[in-house]
Amino acid sequence: MKSHFFAYISRMRFIQRWALMRNTAQENVQEHSHQVAVLAHALAVIRNEKFGGGADPGTVAAAALYHDASEILTGDMPTPIKYDNPAIQTAYKQVEAVAERKLLHMLPEELQRAYAPVLTDVDPETERLVKAADKLSAYIKCVEELKAGNTEFREAAAQTRRALEGYGLPEVSYFLETFMDSFSLTLDELK
Repeated sequence: MKSHFFAYISRMRFIQRWALMRNTAQENVQEHSHQVAVLAHALAVIRNEKFGGGADPGTVAAAALYHDASEILTGDMPTPIKYDNPAIQTAYKQVEAVAERKLLHMLPEELQRAYAPVLTDVDPETERLVKAADKLSAYIKCVEELKAGNTEFREAAAQTRRALEGYGLPEVSYFLETFMDSFSLTLDELK
């Protein structure tokens, strides 16, 4: 059986994010997924090392790499639309689930069981860390756009920061306190 799974996955780079906003730097789903994987891995490590957790950083990172894979088939729906109405949110979650299952079934049957935990059957704690990392990635994007003088991201930054603080996850608070200020600095200031 020939499989198109990885050819589809490689198309994440063609799906642009933040379509409703003027951007100083474009971001695609592949770049975003990499950043979310790095952040999710970090949150899992922080949880384990600082707060006595038992997350598997590798599993969390892998789930993050694929967290937006369904957008290869659905496109990226802007957040204000996706979350504005509970009926739309529910319907979109169903569309995402169908797309995730379709991607999973593109794999040879002998590989589907290995990919299901990162595509369709993500455990709740892993999903919670990935969602937090996804929100952190959005916040970093907002901060970087503001640093570039793009005030279009001012309200998005404030809303995203409030959402992050509302998660009640100590690893997110630790990340914000320890690492977040660096994203506002220039390259010369990072020295």
